[in-house]
Amino acid sequence: MKQKSPSTNQKTVLDNGLRVLSHSMPGARSVSVCIYVGAGSRYEDDSHAGISHYLEHMLFKGTHRRPSSVEISSPIEEVGGMTNGATDRELTSYWCKVATPYFHKALDVLLDMVRDPLMDPQEVEKERGVIQEELNASNDYPSYRAEMLMDQMLWPNQPMGRDVGGTKESVQGISREMMVDYFHRQYVPSNVVISVAGDISHGEVLEAVAPMVEQWPQGTPSAWHPVAQDDQTQAKVQVEYRKTEQAHLLVALPGISTYHPDRYALDIMSTVLGEGMSSRLFVEVREKRGLAYEIHSSATHFRDTGSFVVYCGVDPQKASYAVETVLGELRGVKAVVPEDELERAKGLAKGRLLLRMEDTRAVAAWGGAQELLRNQVLTVDEVADKVSAVTVQDVARVANDYLVPGKLNLVVVGPYRSGRRFQSLLSV
Repeated sequence: MKQKSPSTNQKTVLDNGLRVLSHSMPGARSVSVCIYVGAGSRYEDDSHAGISHYLEHMLFKGTHRRPSSVEISSPIEEVGGMTNGATDRELTSYWCKVATPYFHKALDVLLDMVRDPLMDPQEVEKERGVIQEELNASNDYPSYRAEMLMDQMLWPNQPMGRDVGGTKESVQGISREMMVDYFHRQYVPSNVVISVAGDISHGEVLEAVAPMVEQWPQGTPSAWHPVAQDDQTQAKVQVEYRKTEQAHLLVALPGISTYHPDRYALDIMSTVLGEGMSSRLFVEVREKRGLAYEIHSSATHFRDTGSFVVYCGVDPQKASYAVETVLGELRGVKAVVPEDELERAKGLAKGRLLLRMEDTRAVAAWGGAQELLRNQVLTVDEVADKVSAVTVQDVARVANDYLVPGKLNLVVVGPYRSGRRFQSLLSV
């Protein structure tokens, strides 16, 4: 009989609406604090595009108690810790990982940042240039540019299809006043989750958090923008000319939300196709045909939408052949996947999940992100059980339901002026 790991996750909702999670990891020498905020590109209209990401940068530039970036980073680094932040479509996160004795210091620094940023006008202007250079750097990577073009194809003319960082023009138009207003609207306790993982009790976490947040004023945050109805009925190609040594190819189809009952079956279909060195795409495209060094697939899930994507980088002269090969594998997975192949895929998915959970930061992130986005935290065992329950019939069904020829999208970034050579290839 399989031994279940005991539940070590606890949650408390404070009077001001702040959710506090703890994840006990006895024997861990580190503790990680993750703070998640309901702020991201899906919360922005066109005139505010990139403001969530801009604001994330500014929170590291100083607070009233710590009025410089060095005074933010130094207390953590002087004890060997690490801290950073990230902005995505549906959330902004801040995290710190330190040795267990320095938990209170890490918590104090992060909460100071998300509660009382200075947003000095000179620093705002200085960081505007930094962010615009970050956008320039991202667009210089053909693979990243291919991803951006694919997002625009999957979710045209809406926040989901935009770069999380916005554009150089939208960033130029964001004022300090806009940022302060957005901060006070979104960074309110009911829109924030604090998640802590390490060899620390829930009581210790609450005892540390409560006095730091008791004066945090409540508020009503703005909602995120839902995706527009998908009306794609014909396969599409988009080509962007770049004088590159490789053609960067993305094949993608609309996916499903994080709540959809087919989520885990689609994830396992992706694992069979392109996750790991024994996956179908890796074996066929790289090992047998030598077409690509890198090839992989992924299924991504958001609150009300998702995507299934295959990426590879190939010699421009072999790009058509590579597309044909990839689409052939997509057609092939519509047939019943052998039981032994399915079991290998499920074992890979579960094993990699379990290995990730040895790290306190991964465990804190696991709980915090789920709580913010789903208002529910599935345990690792619960997710493993859902993966185990996927059958060969489930994989064949989702392959046939979601790998639909009329919803196929192809992006090519490379030395091509036209997509005509690729259009005729698109069928699954």
